[in-house]
Amino acid sequence: MRILRPRVVAPVGAASRQLCHQFSSSPLRAPLARTASVSTTTTVPFTLASSAARCRRRGSAAADRVLGPLTSSRPLSVGHEAPKQPPTFAFAFDIDGVLMHVAKPIPGAARTLAYLQQQRIPFILLTNGGGKHETERVADLSARLGVTLTTENFVQSHTPFRELVDSPGEGLRDRNVLVTGSDAARCRAIAEQYGFRRVVIPADILAAHPDIFPFDPLMRERYAATARALPPPLPEDVGAAGGGSSGGGHPLRIDAILVFDDPRDWALDIQLITDLLASRGGVLGTYSRRNGRPDLPGRGWQADGQPALYFSNPDLHWSAGYRHPRLGQGAFQAALAGVWHELTGGQAALRRTVIGKPHGRTYGFAERVLRAHRETLWASAGAGEQKLPPLRRVYMVGDNPASDVRGANEYASPHGTPWTSILVRTGVWDPDRAGAPAHQPGRIADDVAAAVAWALEREGWPAAGGAGFDALAAREG
Repeated sequence: MRILRPRVVAPVGAASRQLCHQFSSSPLRAPLARTASVSTTTTVPFTLASSAARCRRRGSAAADRVLGPLTSSRPLSVGHEAPKQPPTFAFAFDIDGVLMHVAKPIPGAARTLAYLQQQRIPFILLTNGGGKHETERVADLSARLGVTLTTENFVQSHTPFRELVDSPGEGLRDRNVLVTGSDAARCRAIAEQYGFRRVVIPADILAAHPDIFPFDPLMRERYAATARALPPPLPEDVGAAGGGSSGGGHPLRIDAILVFDDPRDWALDIQLITDLLASRGGVLGTYSRRNGRPDLPGRGWQADGQPALYFSNPDLHWSAGYRHPRLGQGAFQAALAGVWHELTGGQAALRRTVIGKPHGRTYGFAERVLRAHRETLWASAGAGEQKLPPLRRVYMVGDNPASDVRGANEYASPHGTPWTSILVRTGVWDPDRAGAPAHQPGRIADDVAAAVAWALEREGWPAAGGAGFDALAAREG
Protein backbone atom coordinates (compact mmCIF):
# COMPACT_ATOMS: atom_id res chain seq x y z
CA MET A 1 0.00 0.00 0.00
CA ARG A 2 1.31 3.43 -0.87
CA ILE A 3 0.66 6.06 1.77
CA LEU A 4 1.27 9.55 0.49
CA ARG A 5 3.06 12.12 2.59
CA PRO A 6 2.05 15.60 1.49
CA ARG A 7 4.73 18.28 1.67
CA VAL A 8 3.98 20.59 4.55
CA VAL A 9 3.06 24.16 3.71
CA ALA A 10 3.29 26.79 6.42
CA PRO A 11 0.31 29.01 7.19
CA VAL A 12 0.13 32.56 5.91
CA GLY A 13 3.00 34.73 7.11
CA ALA A 14 6.63 35.32 6.27
CA ALA A 15 7.98 33.81 9.46
CA SER A 16 6.06 30.62 8.94
CA ARG A 17 7.22 30.37 5.34
CA GLN A 18 10.84 30.86 6.43
CA LEU A 19 10.59 27.87 8.73
CA CYS A 20 8.60 25.74 6.32
CA HIS A 21 11.31 23.10 6.32
CA GLN A 22 10.74 22.50 10.02
CA PHE A 23 7.13 21.55 9.42
CA SER A 24 8.01 18.16 7.98
CA SER A 25 8.54 16.55 11.39
CA SER A 26 4.88 15.56 11.77
CA PRO A 27 2.85 16.66 8.77
CA LEU A 28 -0.81 16.00 8.25
CA ARG A 29 -0.88 12.59 6.62
CA ALA A 30 -3.52 10.23 5.40
CA PRO A 31 -3.95 7.88 2.44
CA LEU A 32 -4.69 10.13 -0.50
CA ALA A 33 -4.25 7.74 -3.41
CA ARG A 34 -6.58 5.09 -4.68
CA THR A 35 -5.16 2.02 -2.96
CA ALA A 36 -6.23 -1.48 -2.12
CA SER A 37 -6.64 -0.63 1.54
CA VAL A 38 -7.00 2.41 3.75
CA SER A 39 -5.16 2.95 7.01
CA THR A 40 -7.25 3.35 10.11
CA THR A 41 -7.39 7.01 11.07
CA THR A 42 -8.33 9.01 14.11
CA THR A 43 -11.94 8.80 15.28
CA VAL A 44 -14.14 11.03 17.42
CA PRO A 45 -12.40 10.77 20.79
CA PHE A 46 -14.95 12.03 23.25
CA THR A 47 -18.43 13.15 24.13
CA LEU A 48 -18.48 16.62 25.58
CA ALA A 49 -20.57 17.23 28.67
CA SER A 50 -20.82 20.99 28.84
CA SER A 51 -23.27 23.76 29.51
CA ALA A 52 -24.42 27.29 29.00
CA ALA A 53 -21.93 29.94 28.12
CA ARG A 54 -21.70 32.32 31.06
CA CYS A 55 -19.86 35.55 30.46
CA ARG A 56 -18.92 37.21 33.74
CA ARG A 57 -18.39 40.86 33.05
CA ARG A 58 -16.29 42.03 35.97
CA GLY A 59 -12.61 42.80 36.16
CA SER A 60 -9.89 41.16 38.23
CA ALA A 61 -7.96 43.10 40.83
CA ALA A 62 -4.89 40.99 40.15
CA ALA A 63 -5.23 41.41 36.42
CA ASP A 64 -5.68 45.17 36.85
CA ARG A 65 -2.38 45.38 38.70
CA VAL A 66 -0.61 43.51 35.93
CA LEU A 67 -2.39 44.82 32.85
CA GLY A 68 -3.69 48.18 34.00
CA PRO A 69 -7.39 49.07 34.48
CA LEU A 70 -9.56 47.15 32.08
CA THR A 71 -12.17 49.89 31.89
CA SER A 72 -9.83 52.57 30.60
CA SER A 73 -11.08 54.51 27.59
CA ARG A 74 -7.51 55.33 26.54
CA PRO A 75 -5.94 53.57 23.53
CA LEU A 76 -4.83 50.03 24.24
CA SER A 77 -1.33 50.60 25.54
CA VAL A 78 0.59 49.88 28.71
CA GLY A 79 2.94 52.18 30.55
CA HIS A 80 5.75 49.64 31.01
CA GLU A 81 8.70 49.70 28.67
CA ALA A 82 9.14 46.67 26.49
CA PRO A 83 11.59 44.18 28.05
CA LYS A 84 15.12 43.86 26.77
CA GLN A 85 15.28 40.08 27.27
CA PRO A 86 12.98 37.67 25.44
CA PRO A 87 10.52 35.78 27.62
CA THR A 88 10.96 32.03 27.81
CA PHE A 89 7.21 31.46 27.85
CA ALA A 90 4.34 32.07 25.44
CA PHE A 91 0.55 31.82 25.21
CA ALA A 92 -2.01 30.11 23.00
CA PHE A 93 -5.57 31.43 23.18
CA ASP A 94 -8.81 29.91 22.05
CA ILE A 95 -11.14 32.56 20.60
CA ASP A 96 -14.83 31.73 21.16
CA GLY A 97 -15.54 31.81 24.88
CA VAL A 98 -12.09 33.20 25.72
CA LEU A 99 -11.58 36.37 23.69
CA MET A 100 -15.00 36.68 22.06
CA HIS A 101 -18.58 35.83 22.99
CA VAL A 102 -20.41 35.50 19.67
CA ALA A 103 -19.37 38.79 18.01
CA LYS A 104 -18.51 40.80 21.10
CA PRO A 105 -15.15 40.93 22.91
CA ILE A 106 -15.13 39.47 26.39
CA PRO A 107 -14.18 42.21 28.87
CA GLY A 108 -10.43 42.36 29.39
CA ALA A 109 -9.57 40.40 26.25
CA ALA A 110 -8.41 43.33 24.11
CA ARG A 111 -6.42 44.86 26.95
CA THR A 112 -4.72 41.52 27.60
CA LEU A 113 -3.62 41.01 24.00
CA ALA A 114 -2.42 44.61 23.73
CA TYR A 115 -0.33 44.15 26.86
CA LEU A 116 1.30 40.98 25.53
CA GLN A 117 2.07 42.70 22.23
CA GLN A 118 3.63 45.68 23.98
CA GLN A 119 5.77 43.37 26.12
CA ARG A 120 6.69 41.24 23.08
CA ILE A 121 5.41 38.14 24.81
CA PRO A 122 4.58 35.78 21.94
CA PHE A 123 1.13 34.28 21.55
CA ILE A 124 -0.97 32.55 18.94
CA LEU A 125 -4.71 32.29 18.46
CA LEU A 126 -5.63 28.60 18.22
CA THR A 127 -9.28 27.90 17.46
CA ASN A 128 -11.44 25.04 16.30
CA GLY A 129 -13.55 27.62 14.49
CA GLY A 130 -13.37 28.10 10.75
CA GLY A 131 -15.42 28.76 7.65
CA LYS A 132 -13.54 31.94 6.70
CA HIS A 133 -10.11 32.39 5.19
CA GLU A 134 -7.44 33.27 7.73
CA THR A 135 -6.97 36.79 6.34
CA GLU A 136 -10.70 37.53 6.58
CA ARG A 137 -11.03 36.10 10.08
CA VAL A 138 -8.00 38.01 11.38
CA ALA A 139 -9.23 41.29 9.88
CA ASP A 140 -12.61 40.79 11.54
CA LEU A 141 -11.06 39.96 14.93
CA SER A 142 -8.72 42.94 14.73
CA ALA A 143 -11.64 45.28 14.07
CA ARG A 144 -13.79 43.86 16.86
CA LEU A 145 -11.02 43.72 19.46
CA GLY A 146 -9.34 46.96 18.46
CA VAL A 147 -5.98 45.16 18.47
CA THR A 148 -3.85 44.64 15.37
CA LEU A 149 -3.54 40.92 14.68
CA THR A 150 -1.92 39.05 11.80
CA THR A 151 -2.21 35.67 10.11
CA GLU A 152 1.35 34.92 11.19
CA ASN A 153 0.24 33.77 14.63
CA PHE A 154 -3.25 32.50 13.81
CA VAL A 155 -4.34 28.87 13.42
CA GLN A 156 -7.94 27.83 12.87
CA SER A 157 -9.34 24.35 12.47
CA HIS A 158 -8.78 23.91 8.74
CA THR A 159 -5.47 25.79 8.46
CA PRO A 160 -3.53 22.46 8.46
CA PHE A 161 -5.45 21.40 5.32
CA ARG A 162 -2.82 23.47 3.51
CA GLU A 163 -0.46 20.55 4.11
CA LEU A 164 -2.51 18.38 1.77
CA VAL A 165 -2.00 20.58 -1.28
CA ASP A 166 1.55 19.78 -2.29
CA SER A 167 3.75 16.74 -2.28
CA PRO A 168 5.80 15.98 -5.41
CA GLY A 169 3.61 13.86 -7.64
CA GLU A 170 1.29 12.93 -4.80
CA GLY A 171 -0.45 16.04 -3.41
CA LEU A 172 -4.03 17.08 -3.93
CA ARG A 173 -3.37 20.34 -5.76
CA ASP A 174 -4.54 18.92 -9.10
CA ARG A 175 -6.85 16.18 -7.80
CA ASN A 176 -10.63 16.33 -7.35
CA VAL A 177 -11.61 17.12 -3.78
CA LEU A 178 -15.13 17.35 -2.37
CA VAL A 179 -15.40 20.22 0.12
CA THR A 180 -18.30 21.00 2.43
CA GLY A 181 -19.06 23.12 5.48
CA SER A 182 -21.45 25.75 6.79
CA ASP A 183 -21.16 27.65 3.51
CA ALA A 184 -19.75 25.23 0.98
CA ALA A 185 -19.20 27.93 -1.65
CA ARG A 186 -17.13 29.96 0.78
CA CYS A 187 -15.25 26.81 1.82
CA ARG A 188 -14.48 26.21 -1.86
CA ALA A 189 -13.04 29.73 -2.10
CA ILE A 190 -10.85 29.07 0.95
CA ALA A 191 -9.66 25.74 -0.49
CA GLU A 192 -8.77 27.43 -3.76
CA GLN A 193 -6.82 30.11 -1.88
CA TYR A 194 -4.95 27.29 -0.15
CA GLY A 195 -3.95 25.97 -3.57
CA PHE A 196 -6.50 23.25 -4.42
CA ARG A 197 -7.39 23.62 -8.10
CA ARG A 198 -10.20 21.10 -8.63
CA VAL A 199 -12.69 21.74 -5.83
CA VAL A 200 -16.19 20.27 -5.99
CA ILE A 201 -19.00 21.15 -3.56
CA PRO A 202 -22.32 19.32 -3.02
CA ALA A 203 -24.22 21.90 -5.08
CA ASP A 204 -22.14 21.02 -8.15
CA ILE A 205 -23.02 17.34 -7.90
CA LEU A 206 -26.70 18.04 -7.21
CA ALA A 207 -26.91 20.34 -10.24
CA ALA A 208 -25.31 17.74 -12.50
CA HIS A 209 -27.26 14.79 -11.06
CA PRO A 210 -30.58 16.00 -9.57
CA ASP A 211 -31.73 12.41 -9.03
CA ILE A 212 -28.83 11.72 -6.64
CA PHE A 213 -30.91 13.32 -3.86
CA PRO A 214 -34.60 12.59 -4.58
CA PHE A 215 -35.99 15.17 -2.18
CA ASP A 216 -36.89 18.82 -2.46
CA PRO A 217 -33.61 20.55 -1.52
CA LEU A 218 -34.04 22.81 1.48
CA MET A 219 -31.54 25.28 0.02
CA ARG A 220 -32.54 25.08 -3.64
CA GLU A 221 -31.86 28.77 -4.39
CA ARG A 222 -28.51 28.68 -2.62
CA TYR A 223 -27.46 25.56 -4.51
CA ALA A 224 -28.51 27.04 -7.84
CA ALA A 225 -26.58 30.24 -7.13
CA THR A 226 -23.34 28.51 -6.13
CA ALA A 227 -23.18 25.44 -8.39
CA ARG A 228 -20.47 25.12 -11.01
CA ALA A 229 -20.01 22.62 -13.79
CA LEU A 230 -18.15 19.54 -12.62
CA PRO A 231 -14.45 19.56 -13.52
CA PRO A 232 -13.38 17.85 -16.73
CA PRO A 233 -12.02 14.33 -16.33
CA LEU A 234 -8.42 13.76 -15.42
CA PRO A 235 -6.37 12.05 -18.17
CA GLU A 236 -6.41 8.68 -16.41
CA ASP A 237 -10.21 8.80 -16.11
CA VAL A 238 -10.91 9.29 -19.81
CA GLY A 239 -12.61 6.18 -21.05
CA ALA A 240 -13.16 4.75 -17.58
CA ALA A 241 -16.38 2.86 -17.18
CA GLY A 242 -19.40 3.64 -15.03
CA GLY A 243 -20.22 6.33 -12.57
CA GLY A 244 -21.69 9.80 -12.63
CA SER A 245 -20.51 11.94 -15.51
CA SER A 246 -18.19 14.91 -15.00
CA GLY A 247 -18.82 16.08 -18.55
CA GLY A 248 -18.47 14.32 -21.88
CA GLY A 249 -19.76 11.07 -20.44
CA HIS A 250 -16.68 10.54 -18.27
CA PRO A 251 -16.95 9.57 -14.59
CA LEU A 252 -16.29 11.95 -11.71
CA ARG A 253 -13.60 10.59 -9.43
CA ILE A 254 -13.11 12.17 -6.00
CA ASP A 255 -9.73 11.75 -4.29
CA ALA A 256 -10.46 13.33 -0.90
CA ILE A 257 -13.35 14.72 1.14
CA LEU A 258 -12.66 17.75 3.34
CA VAL A 259 -15.14 18.98 5.96
CA PHE A 260 -14.01 22.55 6.63
CA ASP A 261 -16.51 23.48 9.33
CA ASP A 262 -20.03 22.64 10.55
CA PRO A 263 -22.22 21.54 7.58
CA ARG A 264 -25.77 22.82 7.34
CA ASP A 265 -27.50 20.34 5.02
CA TRP A 266 -26.63 17.12 6.81
CA ALA A 267 -28.95 14.96 4.70
CA LEU A 268 -27.39 15.85 1.34
CA ASP A 269 -23.83 15.81 2.64
CA ILE A 270 -24.22 12.43 4.35
CA GLN A 271 -25.77 10.97 1.20
CA LEU A 272 -22.90 12.11 -1.02
CA ILE A 273 -20.16 11.15 1.43
CA THR A 274 -21.52 7.64 2.01
CA ASP A 275 -21.96 7.18 -1.76
CA LEU A 276 -18.29 7.97 -2.27
CA LEU A 277 -17.09 5.85 0.67
CA ALA A 278 -18.91 2.85 -0.79
CA SER A 279 -17.77 3.53 -4.36
CA ARG A 280 -15.18 1.83 -6.49
CA GLY A 281 -12.05 3.95 -6.54
CA GLY A 282 -13.90 7.13 -5.55
CA VAL A 283 -15.94 7.17 -8.78
CA LEU A 284 -19.34 8.70 -8.17
CA GLY A 285 -22.19 6.34 -9.01
CA THR A 286 -20.20 3.11 -8.63
CA TYR A 287 -20.27 0.48 -5.88
CA SER A 288 -17.26 -1.54 -4.79
CA ARG A 289 -17.48 -5.32 -5.02
CA ARG A 290 -15.21 -5.51 -1.99
CA ASN A 291 -17.88 -4.09 0.32
CA GLY A 292 -19.03 -6.65 2.88
CA ARG A 293 -16.64 -9.44 1.86
CA PRO A 294 -15.89 -11.56 4.96
CA ASP A 295 -12.49 -12.65 3.62
CA LEU A 296 -11.12 -9.09 3.62
CA PRO A 297 -9.94 -6.95 6.55
CA GLY A 298 -12.74 -4.74 7.76
CA ARG A 299 -15.05 -6.75 5.47
CA GLY A 300 -13.66 -4.77 2.55
CA TRP A 301 -15.27 -1.46 3.48
CA GLN A 302 -13.24 1.62 2.49
CA ALA A 303 -10.64 -0.72 1.01
CA ASP A 304 -11.04 -0.13 -2.72
CA GLY A 305 -9.39 3.25 -3.30
CA GLN A 306 -12.20 5.34 -1.87
CA PRO A 307 -11.39 8.97 -1.04
CA ALA A 308 -9.76 9.81 2.28
CA LEU A 309 -12.13 11.61 4.64
CA TYR A 310 -10.96 14.57 6.73
CA PHE A 311 -12.67 16.53 9.51
CA SER A 312 -11.19 19.80 10.71
CA ASN A 313 -12.30 19.44 14.34
CA PRO A 314 -14.16 17.06 16.66
CA ASP A 315 -16.15 19.57 18.75
CA LEU A 316 -19.55 18.22 19.70
CA HIS A 317 -20.53 21.57 21.23
CA TRP A 318 -19.50 25.18 20.92
CA SER A 319 -20.38 28.37 22.78
CA ALA A 320 -22.84 30.56 20.85
CA GLY A 321 -25.43 33.22 21.67
CA TYR A 322 -28.03 30.82 23.05
CA ARG A 323 -27.99 30.00 26.75
CA HIS A 324 -26.86 26.41 26.08
CA PRO A 325 -23.98 25.29 23.81
CA ARG A 326 -24.92 24.39 20.23
CA LEU A 327 -24.05 21.26 18.25
CA GLY A 328 -20.93 21.53 16.12
CA GLN A 329 -18.94 19.56 13.58
CA GLY A 330 -18.48 16.68 16.01
CA ALA A 331 -22.24 16.14 15.97
CA PHE A 332 -22.27 15.91 12.16
CA GLN A 333 -19.38 13.50 12.36
CA ALA A 334 -21.23 11.34 14.88
CA ALA A 335 -24.34 11.33 12.67
CA LEU A 336 -22.29 10.26 9.65
CA ALA A 337 -20.59 7.53 11.69
CA GLY A 338 -24.00 6.29 12.85
CA VAL A 339 -25.35 6.12 9.30
CA TRP A 340 -22.18 4.32 8.16
CA HIS A 341 -22.60 1.80 10.97
CA GLU A 342 -26.09 1.01 9.72
CA LEU A 343 -25.04 0.85 6.05
CA THR A 344 -22.25 -1.61 6.82
CA GLY A 345 -24.38 -3.68 9.17
CA GLY A 346 -22.04 -2.76 11.99
CA GLN A 347 -19.19 -4.57 10.22
CA ALA A 348 -16.82 -1.62 9.93
CA ALA A 349 -16.14 1.62 11.79
CA LEU A 350 -15.94 4.78 9.76
CA ARG A 351 -12.33 5.51 8.83
CA ARG A 352 -11.45 9.17 8.85
CA THR A 353 -8.76 11.63 9.84
CA VAL A 354 -9.74 14.18 12.48
CA ILE A 355 -7.61 17.21 13.24
CA GLY A 356 -8.25 20.24 15.44
CA LYS A 357 -7.97 20.40 19.21
CA PRO A 358 -7.41 18.18 21.22
CA HIS A 359 -5.39 16.16 18.70
CA GLY A 360 -1.63 16.31 19.00
CA ARG A 361 -1.26 16.83 15.26
CA THR A 362 -2.93 20.24 15.56
CA TYR A 363 -0.97 21.17 18.69
CA GLY A 364 2.24 20.24 16.89
CA PHE A 365 1.26 22.43 13.94
CA ALA A 366 0.40 25.27 16.34
CA GLU A 367 3.69 24.96 18.19
CA ARG A 368 5.65 25.24 14.95
CA VAL A 369 3.69 28.38 14.06
CA LEU A 370 4.30 29.78 17.55
CA ARG A 371 8.04 29.13 17.44
CA ALA A 372 8.30 30.76 14.01
CA HIS A 373 6.33 33.78 15.23
CA ARG A 374 8.52 34.04 18.33
CA GLU A 375 11.66 34.22 16.21
CA THR A 376 10.20 36.86 13.92
CA LEU A 377 8.91 38.89 16.87
CA TRP A 378 12.34 39.23 18.42
CA ALA A 379 14.17 39.65 15.13
CA SER A 380 11.91 42.63 14.40
CA ALA A 381 12.82 44.05 17.81
CA GLY A 382 16.43 44.41 16.69
CA ALA A 383 17.76 41.27 18.34
CA GLY A 384 19.91 40.69 15.26
CA GLU A 385 21.99 37.55 15.60
CA GLN A 386 21.18 37.18 19.29
CA LYS A 387 20.17 33.60 19.93
CA LEU A 388 16.74 33.19 21.48
CA PRO A 389 16.65 31.29 24.75
CA PRO A 390 14.67 28.04 24.65
CA LEU A 391 10.90 28.25 24.91
CA ARG A 392 10.32 26.68 28.31
CA ARG A 393 6.54 26.82 28.65
CA VAL A 394 3.35 27.50 26.68
CA TYR A 395 0.12 28.46 28.46
CA MET A 396 -3.01 27.26 26.65
CA VAL A 397 -5.99 29.40 27.69
CA GLY A 398 -9.32 27.88 26.70
CA ASP A 399 -12.93 27.38 27.71
CA ASN A 400 -13.41 23.74 26.71
CA PRO A 401 -12.04 20.95 28.95
CA ALA A 402 -12.42 18.35 26.20
CA SER A 403 -10.43 20.21 23.55
CA ASP A 404 -8.34 23.04 25.02
CA VAL A 405 -7.46 21.43 28.35
CA ARG A 406 -7.19 17.86 27.16
CA GLY A 407 -5.09 18.83 24.17
CA ALA A 408 -2.62 20.87 26.21
CA ASN A 409 -2.40 18.22 28.93
CA GLU A 410 -1.72 15.39 26.50
CA TYR A 411 0.49 17.13 23.96
CA ALA A 412 4.09 15.90 23.94
CA SER A 413 6.23 18.61 22.40
CA PRO A 414 9.12 17.32 20.26
CA HIS A 415 11.16 20.14 21.80
CA GLY A 416 10.29 19.10 25.35
CA THR A 417 8.31 22.30 25.95
CA PRO A 418 5.53 21.69 28.50
CA TRP A 419 2.07 23.11 27.82
CA THR A 420 0.06 24.27 30.85
CA SER A 421 -3.71 24.45 30.49
CA ILE A 422 -5.79 27.27 31.97
CA LEU A 423 -9.58 26.91 31.90
CA VAL A 424 -11.69 30.08 31.92
CA ARG A 425 -15.30 30.39 33.05
CA THR A 426 -16.49 32.61 30.20
CA GLY A 427 -17.36 29.94 27.62
CA VAL A 428 -18.53 26.35 27.21
CA TRP A 429 -17.60 25.01 30.64
CA ASP A 430 -19.90 25.88 33.54
CA PRO A 431 -19.39 24.02 36.84
CA ASP A 432 -23.02 24.54 37.84
CA ARG A 433 -24.10 22.32 34.93
CA ALA A 434 -21.10 20.21 33.99
CA GLY A 435 -19.52 19.76 37.41
CA ALA A 436 -15.78 19.28 37.67
CA PRO A 437 -13.93 19.41 34.34
CA ALA A 438 -13.53 16.01 32.68
CA HIS A 439 -9.88 16.96 32.11
CA GLN A 440 -8.21 18.83 34.94
CA PRO A 441 -6.56 22.13 33.98
CA GLY A 442 -3.42 23.49 35.54
CA ARG A 443 -5.48 26.49 36.65
CA ILE A 444 -9.06 27.73 36.57
CA ALA A 445 -9.52 31.48 36.05
CA ASP A 446 -12.59 33.66 35.71
CA ASP A 447 -11.47 35.16 32.40
CA VAL A 448 -8.52 35.63 30.08
CA ALA A 449 -7.16 38.65 31.98
CA ALA A 450 -7.01 36.65 35.20
CA ALA A 451 -5.45 33.70 33.36
CA VAL A 452 -2.64 35.82 31.96
CA ALA A 453 -2.12 37.60 35.30
CA TRP A 454 -1.60 34.24 36.99
CA ALA A 455 0.83 33.05 34.33
CA LEU A 456 2.86 36.28 34.51
CA GLU A 457 3.09 35.95 38.29
CA ARG A 458 4.15 32.34 37.91
CA GLU A 459 6.88 33.31 35.47
CA GLY A 460 8.07 36.20 37.63
CA TRP A 461 7.69 38.55 34.71
CA PRO A 462 9.29 41.87 35.72
CA ALA A 463 6.49 44.04 34.34
CA ALA A 464 3.96 42.16 36.46
CA GLY A 465 4.76 44.43 39.37
CA GLY A 466 4.21 41.81 42.03
CA ALA A 467 0.47 41.37 41.57
CA GLY A 468 -0.64 39.14 44.41
CA PHE A 469 -2.30 35.75 44.13
CA ASP A 470 -4.73 36.43 46.96
CA ALA A 471 -7.16 38.61 44.99
CA LEU A 472 -7.02 36.29 42.02
CA ALA A 473 -7.56 33.21 44.12
CA ALA A 474 -10.46 34.84 45.96
CA ARG A 475 -12.06 35.79 42.66
CA GLU A 476 -11.66 32.26 41.28
CA GLY A 477 -12.81 30.47 44.38
